[in-house]
Order: sequence, then structure tokens, then C-alpha cells
Amino acid sequence: MSAGGTQELVIRFLLGGAIVSAFALLGEIFKPKTFAGIFAAAPSVALTTLALAFVSHGPEYAAAEGRSMLLGALAFVGYAALSMFMVRRRGTPVWLEAGASWVVWFAIALGGWWIVTIVWRA
Repeated sequence: MSAGGTQELVIRFLLGGAIVSAFALLGEIFKPKTFAGIFAAAPSVALTTLALAFVSHGPEYAAAEGRSMLLGALAFVGYAALSMFMVRRRGTPVWLEAGASWVVWFAIALGGWWIVTIVWRA
């Protein structure tokens, strides 16, 4: 591993740890305590990734990373919504519920990618 790669890992470790701690503190402040995991995980990793992308590669690269994160979040919302709907139905096999949810996630993610890279750029 190069010195630059090691330095980036150390920065990622320190910055990520600080942001995770800050979001964990927010999670402790709010009720119910189940929010602690929501605040501590994804936002801190996303902010660290965006900060490092901005510093290492510039604003255009960081903007592309941010758009990708938004598309991923939108795809996850579709996955979660279908999963909630399918779980409420009785008698549907779990493998079918999971498979359908994955298909919806993939379709939204791929459709979003297609819109952003093909349609939006044209």
C-alpha cells in the first residue's frame, strides 16, 4: 500500500470515527433509542466518503458520489416499501418476498442510473 493510500485510510478512520461518535450522541439524545443505529451508521459513512471524495478528487466527483448515494437511498425506500407490503400478506413464501424486493431495488437503482447517466447528460 502506498503512503498516500495509508494516509487516506488514517484520515478515513479518524474522520469516520469522529462523525460516527457525533451521530451516536444525537441518537442518545433522541427517543426512542432505536434511532441511535440510524444516526450512527449510514450518515456518518456517507459524510466521510463525500468529504474524502471532495478533497481527493474534486467537487464534480463528490457530486457524482452524492447522486449515487441518493439513488441508492431511493432504491432502498422502494425495497423497504415492497418488503413491508409483502410481509403483511399471509402465505407468500419468504424467498418470493425477498426476490421481489430485490428486483424492485435493482430496477429503481438501474433506472436511476440510466436517467442520470444517459437521459440527464444528453
